[in-house]
Amino acid sequence: YLTEEKEMKADQEYFKFLNTILEKGNKKEDRTGVGTISHFGYQMRFDLKDGFPLITTKKVPFNLIKSELLWFIKGDTNIKFLLEHKNNIWNEWAFKKWIESDRYKGPDMTNFGIRSQEDEEFNKLYLEQMKIFKEKILTDEEFSKEFGELGNIYGKQWRSWGKRDGGTIDQFKDAINQLKNNPDSRRIIISAWNPEDVASEDTSLPPCHNMFQLYVANGKLSCQLYQRSGDGFLGICFNIASYALLIYLLAKECGLDVGEFIHTIGDAHIYSNHMDQVTEQLSRTPFESPELVLNYENKSIFDLTVDDIELKNYQSHSAIKAPVAV
Repeated sequence: YLTEEKEMKADQEYFKFLNTILEKGNKKEDRTGVGTISHFGYQMRFDLKDGFPLITTKKVPFNLIKSELLWFIKGDTNIKFLLEHKNNIWNEWAFKKWIESDRYKGPDMTNFGIRSQEDEEFNKLYLEQMKIFKEKILTDEEFSKEFGELGNIYGKQWRSWGKRDGGTIDQFKDAINQLKNNPDSRRIIISAWNPEDVASEDTSLPPCHNMFQLYVANGKLSCQLYQRSGDGFLGICFNIASYALLIYLLAKECGLDVGEFIHTIGDAHIYSNHMDQVTEQLSRTPFESPELVLNYENKSIFDLTVDDIELKNYQSHSAIKAPVAV
């Protein structure tokens, strides 16, 4: 049985985060041109014994979270895997690559993220072009390789970090080996932030959740994430659940219990066109946290499918739509 405090823990922690940005944030411009209210330096803590920290004050699609995380773990950087699992959360960055190429012959899609929200007629054109794009990714192997590829993002850095000598480092496997054989190490760190790749044009979006450290004490696995930039309304809910899920998967792989997820954010911000949505969410009363169930035994973390991961008793308020700043 969960006490009322535990039932609402995840949403309460998240609400404090949003309110801190609203109360202490500064107006800032950003690369997307949308503008934000930004607060620098914030930390949330989630004890996983209080329930799985999937936000309940708006519906968060867990299927997207688990397929994206498995995509990272597999070292994949092409959106084809995601589209095969009906996951569209990375489409805009790949789509942008296509419409800015010489191969694109359709209507002008400049600033599609903002224009699609403001112009109904343009939105119809945008949805038509996005549909064409997704179909080509799924059916045209050459097109998928050229435009579905997002470059040196999370999966590449986690599983195949480039070395100066031309070789690679599998940070993820190395971390698992450390957890199993040297769990007291203070060096169990996985970084997605590769300065050389960030400075090049080989990365569609420089990693936002850029480094995490794993920590074992009393047989429990905890993780602290440092996230350089966090979209308070849209992205952070996904990040919380994704890294909580990662802790569960790694703990099972290494024969450990789960501990805490500690989420440290650098530029914590709310986009100026998300204010109404934030206000609506903050007016809602949280539900009890759901339960995570892992439906597999004697299976490697590298071989998991989305069917191996299940969420039970997830009760939430309705979804709240908001535009993605690209």
